[in-house]
Amino acid sequence: MISIADNIGGVTRRIQKATLTAGREPGAVRLLAVSKTRGPEDIRAARAAGQTAFGENYLQEALDKIEALQDLPDLEWHFIGPIQSNKTRDIANRFDWVHSVDRLKIARRLNDQRDPDLPPLNVCLQVNIDGEDTKSGCHPDELEALAAEFEELPNLSLRGLMAIPDPAQSEGDLKQSFRALANALKHLKLAHPTLGPLDTLSMGMSEDLESAIAEGATWVRVGSAVFGPRPARG
Repeated sequence: MISIADNIGGVTRRIQKATLTAGREPGAVRLLAVSKTRGPEDIRAARAAGQTAFGENYLQEALDKIEALQDLPDLEWHFIGPIQSNKTRDIANRFDWVHSVDRLKIARRLNDQRDPDLPPLNVCLQVNIDGEDTKSGCHPDELEALAAEFEELPNLSLRGLMAIPDPAQSEGDLKQSFRALANALKHLKLAHPTLGPLDTLSMGMSEDLESAIAEGATWVRVGSAVFGPRPARG
């Protein structure tokens, strides 16, 4: 039976190979292990294999795991799911990164509710890069104005952009979507040269991480290739 450690080794080799093929610096791409619906024991197994960054979609489930894993202080928690206004306080204070901010109201709440004694919360703006009706994310045309607001949000660090392209696209169209997100980040850097690091592209999953890395991904969000097939939620 293939273990989580074996899976992490395989995904890491894929990332390293894709990074080399793209002519990028070793270590330019990090693995975010998507641990939604997985128990604390699976996260412990992944940590034993060297994985420290974990992505969660469901807040209460994540909070239960964060509590259960307090003895592993070097875990880095990323919230990657849709954000409801009444959930922002816990997200602001229990996570290190949020990849799914798509409107100013949520950004302001995260900023205002972040404990000022904590370092700024790392934020990616989620972009609906393919204009899908069922997807969260701001329209690419809204990005510049939304990013500009971060000048007034000192408890947040605007790191970059996140997208979940339409998985039904052809490989060529998928690469175009990844390229569009990378170009949007370049445009933001030019428009706001003093605003945050703007060094992050969160894109690519188990099936398409090579294409994402070729177009500039710095985080790839991988669930099933790390933990195996996802169990049904009860």
